Amino acid sequence: MGAVLRCAEPPAHALHQTGAAPAALLCHIMACSTQSDALVFFVNGRKIIERNANPEKLLLSYLGKGLRLSGTKYGCGIGGCGACTVMISTYEPTSKKIMHYPANSCLLPICLLHNSAVTTVEGVGSTKTRVHPIQERLAKCHGSQCGFCTPGMVMSMYALLRNHPDPSMEQITAALDGNLCRCTGYRPIIDTYKSFAGETACCQLRGTGQCCLDKEDVYSSSDKGNQMHSGLCNLEEFQPVDPTQEFIFPPELMRMAQEQQKRTLVFHGERTTWISPTNLRELLELKAMYPKAPLVVGNTSVGLEMKLDGVHHPVIIHPTRIPDLHVVSNTNNGLVIGAACSLAQLRDILMKVVPELPEEKTKIFRALLQQLKTLAGEQIRSLASLGGHIVSRGSTWDLNPVLAVGNSVLSLASKDGTRQIPLNDQFLAGYGNADLKPKEIIVSVLIPYSKKDDFVSAFRQAERRKNAASVVNSGMRVLFKPNTDIIMDLNILYGGIGPTTVSARKSCQRLIGRQWNEQMLDEACKLVLGEISLSPSAPGGKVEYRRTLLVSFLFKFYLEVLYGLNKMYPAKYPDLSKKNLSALGSFHSEAPQGMQTYQDVDPAQPPQDPVGRPIMHQSGVKHATGEAVYCNDIRAVDEELFLAVVTSPRAHAKIVTIDVSEALNVPGVVDVVTAEDVPGKNGTDNEQAYAKDEVICVGQIVCAVVAESAVQAKQGVEKVKIEYEDLEPVLTIEDAIKHNSYFGEEKKIEQGNIEEGFKSADEIIEGEIHIGGQEHFYLETNSVFVVPRGEDNEMDVHVSTQDAASVQEFVALALDVQSSKIMCHTKRVGGAFGGKVTKPTIFAVVAAVAANKTGRPIRFTLERDEDMLITGGRHPFFGKYKVGFTNDGRITAADIESYINAGCTLDESELVIEYVVLKTDNAYKLPNLRVRGRACKTNLPSNTAFRGFGFPQAGLFTESWIVTVATRTGLPPEKIREINMYKGVNLTPFKEELDATNLVKCWKECMEKSEYYSRKTAVEEFNKQNYWKKKGIAIIPMKFSVGFNATRYHQAAALVHIYTDGSVLVTHGGIEMGQGIHTKMLQVASRELKVPLSYVHFCETSTITVPNAIVTAGSIGSDVNGKAVQNACQILRKRLEPIINKNPEGKWEDWITEAYDQSVSLSATGYFRGYMANMNWDTGEGQAFPYFVFGVACSEVEIDCLTGDHKNIRTDIVMDACFSINPAVDIGQIEGAFVQGVGLYTMEEIKFSPEGEQYTLGPDTYKIPAVCDIPEQFRVYLLPNSRNPIAIYSSKGMGEAGLFLGCSVFFAIWDAVAAVRKERGLTGTFILNSPLTVERIRMACADNFTDMIPKDKPGTYKPWAIDIA
Repeated sequence: MGAVLRCAEPPAHALHQTGAAPAALLCHIMACSTQSDALVFFVNGRKIIERNANPEKLLLSYLGKGLRLSGTKYGCGIGGCGACTVMISTYEPTSKKIMHYPANSCLLPICLLHNSAVTTVEGVGSTKTRVHPIQERLAKCHGSQCGFCTPGMVMSMYALLRNHPDPSMEQITAALDGNLCRCTGYRPIIDTYKSFAGETACCQLRGTGQCCLDKEDVYSSSDKGNQMHSGLCNLEEFQPVDPTQEFIFPPELMRMAQEQQKRTLVFHGERTTWISPTNLRELLELKAMYPKAPLVVGNTSVGLEMKLDGVHHPVIIHPTRIPDLHVVSNTNNGLVIGAACSLAQLRDILMKVVPELPEEKTKIFRALLQQLKTLAGEQIRSLASLGGHIVSRGSTWDLNPVLAVGNSVLSLASKDGTRQIPLNDQFLAGYGNADLKPKEIIVSVLIPYSKKDDFVSAFRQAERRKNAASVVNSGMRVLFKPNTDIIMDLNILYGGIGPTTVSARKSCQRLIGRQWNEQMLDEACKLVLGEISLSPSAPGGKVEYRRTLLVSFLFKFYLEVLYGLNKMYPAKYPDLSKKNLSALGSFHSEAPQGMQTYQDVDPAQPPQDPVGRPIMHQSGVKHATGEAVYCNDIRAVDEELFLAVVTSPRAHAKIVTIDVSEALNVPGVVDVVTAEDVPGKNGTDNEQAYAKDEVICVGQIVCAVVAESAVQAKQGVEKVKIEYEDLEPVLTIEDAIKHNSYFGEEKKIEQGNIEEGFKSADEIIEGEIHIGGQEHFYLETNSVFVVPRGEDNEMDVHVSTQDAASVQEFVALALDVQSSKIMCHTKRVGGAFGGKVTKPTIFAVVAAVAANKTGRPIRFTLERDEDMLITGGRHPFFGKYKVGFTNDGRITAADIESYINAGCTLDESELVIEYVVLKTDNAYKLPNLRVRGRACKTNLPSNTAFRGFGFPQAGLFTESWIVTVATRTGLPPEKIREINMYKGVNLTPFKEELDATNLVKCWKECMEKSEYYSRKTAVEEFNKQNYWKKKGIAIIPMKFSVGFNATRYHQAAALVHIYTDGSVLVTHGGIEMGQGIHTKMLQVASRELKVPLSYVHFCETSTITVPNAIVTAGSIGSDVNGKAVQNACQILRKRLEPIINKNPEGKWEDWITEAYDQSVSLSATGYFRGYMANMNWDTGEGQAFPYFVFGVACSEVEIDCLTGDHKNIRTDIVMDACFSINPAVDIGQIEGAFVQGVGLYTMEEIKFSPEGEQYTLGPDTYKIPAVCDIPEQFRVYLLPNSRNPIAIYSSKGMGEAGLFLGCSVFFAIWDAVAAVRKERGLTGTFILNSPLTVERIRMACADNFTDMIPKDKPGTYKPWAIDIA
């Protein structure tokens, strides 16, 4: 999407305008060689003057470190997540217009901001001044959980409202294209922002005109008599947007923009000079002087090169103040667009022009618009320039093939004159005779009008529909002889096939003169596949899929042209058949509609009692205003140092030598820390903090560099020299099985008689499935801030963790001090999902050892690629099954083998494989069952805890063979599930009692609420009518076990203080990471103490106040800590009862004053011993889990058989949450987990090289769900009148259960693929591995296109990536 600008048609007078003569320009630059111009811009209305601006300084770090504005967050550093979004406002003196646009501050050099006004989330509103309606609504509608992405969400919407006060829903969803959220599932964010839409945000379901919120449409017969409530917030109570309250654009900047139009600006840094000319002549002189200097408009391309590839540019030219580069004009031949126009401006120009011109002239424009709607996010579209996009020539850049087939023309200029060249395949391939010369730049681009007999189409397929680079893209154009279908000209270009855009030039030439018919199509496919080759080892992999897209796109183009011919000449060319009509078009995401239904509190419950009500997240407003403080937001302290780590580039090797001498000579570097510097224990029981003697995976920490700045620490890392001696690695599960490489013993449970069960079966099937891993992709990367106290070896450790007690324990062991001298603090965590259970302990030890050695505070925050490289994720899974069943679908026996790829250390893998074994039955009573599991030891980064903890893999595995049983019996999958489902009181395979009554209730409720059978009939009818698109529907039950299989992991403590003014401070051992645990604890305290919620405060989780706290995980954080808080509050209330009884009409404050006067203790420790749980692996029996959560999800999808794309149409979830302490929090957890599950099962794919190096290290290569991926109708229903007697207030933990239900989308896709295969005569059973990506969907929809592509025999080539599952 680049914004490097090296080129675009100047007006005829352009080279003759007034401007500095070459000598004068050179003199000016030389005069500035020692002194920079003053950089002037505004931030939140405050004037900033930088007299020594560093061109390499980015706005994000400037805001945080320079201005102490920490609301703008670091999420990825490459403009892919939106956490760092700010609004930039500029004044255009020519048009006298103020422009506002969102931008990724992690990519913006501060020198780019001269004469600009920056608005951050703090400038939008704050609790100290005024909370903006966007912030208020987002908080009150529960649109934030961990809150780390929230400031970026606010800023994207704020920038949109400044430009469009009454936006459409299409504009709102487009504004969020570049923002990722890992917690919420996006639904509450979209619902919040609908309240700003200028159009009605009401949906009309099924074409009935009824809104999803109409109560008579929502409730089923089972709701009658229950106090049910729909919706989680009341939009009517919100304050309106008042434009008069926004910052005005500083008048001073308007004056400066006009006065400085004619003055070149120069900013010198230590290594780089930034030059901003004001006219074209100056620019050309500069390009002649510095031919290698890049032209930077938005820094979206050059910035990435500098960050990811270490590219350094001594001179950077910033040409955006030159009017010629912003030209927009209509000519007789087409539209001329200045090269510095942003992609967002191009989109807006085309959207304005297309309706104003005859349709036949706009075919190229419409193809470009199609690509612009999905290209990148709005932040990148607002920064990246058209010229930069063109000249960067990225293979996956979507506009270039369309511009090339449209015969666009580049207007170039240099000091020597002007010329025009075609933007064609040769230019895009970088051929010298068709390329720019070193001193040339693009001034403008002519995009021609199309002709009547022109047909132009654009195609792309990416791993995610929006804000994802294409796997393959294409531009295609055909020109016919007038009034015929005889080809006069044909042009086909593809991106994503090679390092540059490639052309099927020879194929096209051979087809000229042919008629547009099936014979031509057949020959065209053969010619294209013969001309365009793709190596089986090609970077990016997906080789056969990419080859298939070559001809799939060509077929789509063929049909689109036939359709166009029919519309132009209906008497001459027949209508497309129904079969082929279904191939036309691509999926477009509609604004999602949500519905949340839950049981309301008893009408007799006091209004002051908040339990059971959808209370806003305790930090919701602070999330939205950027005032919520995370670990790396803690203000700098005196003498603090920054730490960066040196990691292993080898999967398995001996460390021969470590040479740190060059690193120590880097300016600012203070020291290098190795294993030799650890006074005590080097890490945890299973994992070294600093590698010693040997490395066992790529990404293992070998040593650390500490320096005065983060940049200097990174520079020091690059200078550390380590010599390795390679050893043989084990990387895959297959390798591990072959080498007998495991952790621990085999885990096994067995019930019934397997042999007898198979004997009684009518049929036996065997098969296997592979399930890929998953990155946590919490928005806040791991962060530690360690501060030595200076006496008694005391140390404060501020850390983003789920397990502060573990951090305390192992830091103390590493430093060889008592735990009581290590104080761990966690205010909040910006997402975790299990990924911050064990890993932060290692990072804390690394930092603490450095702090101990230097005696100075140490700040250690991982960058996104480091975090993804080092930390591991969900365990990849391989399962083998042998299942016997009767003809009526009853499972008689199942013999299961399960393997997980644990990585290089034990971490949590033993527990994970135990949970895989214990949870394999899911919701089914299997009379004869044997499950065996092993954790494979490999040389990959150690995998760890992840939401669901083994069940998402085990459950999907089981449901896969359930579907296969259905296929073999000819029965619907839902019948197989229903027949074998647990009913009533049963025993699990490990002999724990289970009451499945609510499982059956959830099943029936979901069947009814989803209208499953009527919709299934509609799906089948759709599939009969559509050959190239298919729908699928699936309904999946779930039995999820909550908690741990040992009592000690369920204990909890709390400390509650009441102060003499009546205010209450609650502390407990749970960690807030977005799941709302603190909010629930405040609700508990409010109820138990009988005080308003506003009286109760929570500060932080700390080992100072609550010692030995268990890890916050397993969905039981609120359960057990709630019991502890309840216990403490009940103790306090009991102490107060005599005083209250004496003065029952008194106020709370009076009672507290009296208690103090009577020397009654106003502080209490609460404790909960824990749920009883145990598991005996010798007998295979136990009370393994405290209780079970039941749920059912029904999902419907539509797939494109030619591309593998899919669309999530609708999801209905029914969950047995029992009595929800906070329905908003619980529903938020269900929705967020579900969407994370959709990511796991359908799109998130981790890739490793054959050498064990991870490729997927950021949002550019690893795609989590975005707004475009959530179901268009998303409904959650909490089962009423359900109770859980062992938990606080009869609630249940909802943190993890919803994730598995994301597999309902997986099986809906499976259902659609099955319909495809059945229609094409492929009637046998088949298995789909996870994730079910666009590649896997397309290749499973076998057809003549998948048959015609070249196939590569495994073992005859080295693959780009390996399958580690």
